[in-house]
Amino acid sequence: MLFNSLSFAVFLPIVFLAYWFLRSNKSYQNLLLMVASYYFYACWDYRFLFLLIFSTLLDYASGLQMHYTKNSRMKFFWFWLSILINLGFLGIFKYYNFFAESFSKALSVFGIETSFIFLDVILPVGISFYTFHGLSYVIDIYKNRIEPEKNFIDYSLFVSFFPLLVAGPIERATHLLPQIKRERNFDYAKASEGMRQILWGLFKKIVIADNCAYFANIIFNNSYDYSGSTLFLGALFFTFQIYGDFSGYSDIALGTAKLFGFDLLKNFSFPYFSRDIAEFWRRWHISLSSWFRDYLYIPLGGSKGGIMMKIRNTFIIFIVSGFWHGANWTFIVWGALNALYFLPLMLLNTNRSNLEIAAQGKISPTFREAINILITFLLTVFAWIFFRADNVLHATSYIKQIFSGTFFTLPQIELKAYFILSVVFLFFITEWLSREYDYGLGLIKNLKSPFKRYLIYFIIVLAIFLIGNFEENEFIYFQF
Repeated sequence: MLFNSLSFAVFLPIVFLAYWFLRSNKSYQNLLLMVASYYFYACWDYRFLFLLIFSTLLDYASGLQMHYTKNSRMKFFWFWLSILINLGFLGIFKYYNFFAESFSKALSVFGIETSFIFLDVILPVGISFYTFHGLSYVIDIYKNRIEPEKNFIDYSLFVSFFPLLVAGPIERATHLLPQIKRERNFDYAKASEGMRQILWGLFKKIVIADNCAYFANIIFNNSYDYSGSTLFLGALFFTFQIYGDFSGYSDIALGTAKLFGFDLLKNFSFPYFSRDIAEFWRRWHISLSSWFRDYLYIPLGGSKGGIMMKIRNTFIIFIVSGFWHGANWTFIVWGALNALYFLPLMLLNTNRSNLEIAAQGKISPTFREAINILITFLLTVFAWIFFRADNVLHATSYIKQIFSGTFFTLPQIELKAYFILSVVFLFFITEWLSREYDYGLGLIKNLKSPFKRYLIYFIIVLAIFLIGNFEENEFIYFQF
């Protein structure tokens, strides 16, 4: 069930009304949300529901066993049982064929022919996200940072809450479980905020992302036929697509959660206005970046130790992050490229120079800020080419063609593409004006005139219906 589908437009109001009808009983509310979440997931493919339930049961039982056992060896056993089974499922469904193919090709270089059995499986949607929920929960219990949740329904809801189930944000037990445990009363202001965020998320997905996807797909899928200038536009279209798609999903997820009285972790904070790549990674997919920081980078030693250790840890964190996105060398190169971008900042100790939003308290950035934002944006566009390309060879030939003499010719695109680019431009102007708020329409809530507010809502809804692409395009991060 997609957020931008008619079925979700029916599903959400039904769950919302039933949920607040049960407002006098928190346990029934949680049970309803758990059942609704499992139904939401089953609508995609009910066959993989057992995997979600098994993973939930495993981490729930492991957490309790680790907490109550007096034997350190048994605690160690339950910890690694949960970790290995969770990573095992992820490895089989997501990475087995990649490793088998890569190993087979590596052996063939030495004249050794192999016949690995490849699995004909599809990737269960959301497996990377709910697996990371479970891993952080189990690790935190093992490290004595938290106590296990004893109520299975509450724990199951923590893992499967439908707004975040298939593409995050990746929640922490310390943040979401206390909200699940407490009484929740309907808050009109919070629900209104949620509706605004959902509207902005739908605009990002249907108007920005799916229209840009149309042109990005045409150009990337036929890249050998296009000039360098057209390919550069193709990379720009994908840059806008992936931001509109993923941050749009996150806005809808956070807005939907607010309708039920929950606050999810913020996942985006205007990353394309970043002044260096370190700032970009503090603003892009924040819940994943902070997960890797807390559960991989810091345990490896973080930025402590000698220069070689810092370089090693930086490359590990970015390459693993790239590999998390998918079993393809393009994602690994994308991760390594971002590590290269990050390295000078870390070695010069300037990676925390830009902690506040650009041009805070001002309308426009300084000349230096504008140049830094432009350079960071172009570096990001360059890296996204690897993320979008079919393989590394495709990406390198794509880049080679951009830097050819045809870059200085007129792009070979239809007129509608220029119209979409002008809409994207207006979209980013709106985001720039709202960059000190939590999302792109955050500024609207300060308008005292209800007429002006509703006029803006009307224009956005009108734009969605007149310009939007209503083909049910899946969100990009569903494949991860």
